[in-house]
Amino acid sequence: MKYALRGITAEELTYTINRIKMDKDTKIEIKPQFSRTVRRVQENDKLWFLSLEVKVESTDDSPKPFNLKARLVGIFEAEDINSDLDRQDLVINMTEVVYPYLRAAVSSLTANAFINPLMLPVIPAGTMFPEDRGEPTTTNLN
Repeated sequence: MKYALRGITAEELTYTINRIKMDKDTKIEIKPQFSRTVRRVQENDKLWFLSLEVKVESTDDSPKPFNLKARLVGIFEAEDINSDLDRQDLVINMTEVVYPYLRAAVSSLTANAFINPLMLPVIPAGTMFPEDRGEPTTTNLN
């Protein structure tokens, strides 16, 4: 299997402040929610797109000081993808390539909003999504 990153773009970057009242000693737990989508181009089976998204959303049960959504798309060229295992490895590798850019975008977005920058955790390759760990899949593979 061979692959190369051909491009990366930010499809969506949004930040909205939520004016919520809290006690001074209240601890807020920010739990980012990650999702990804993988697509292939029918006209060119070597071209792959990986969309990686993170959201932080305030709810009535779990208020947050802000809502955030960041979605980046990596464009990859890949060859010698001959089995389901090759596809799974490619998806994990593409995720590993795009994720640091997503971390940087979120940190930059929150810093530019004049709040303490949100630093997403470093996540080891192959552990970010349940299907990468051999658990039931929810990733959309087209």
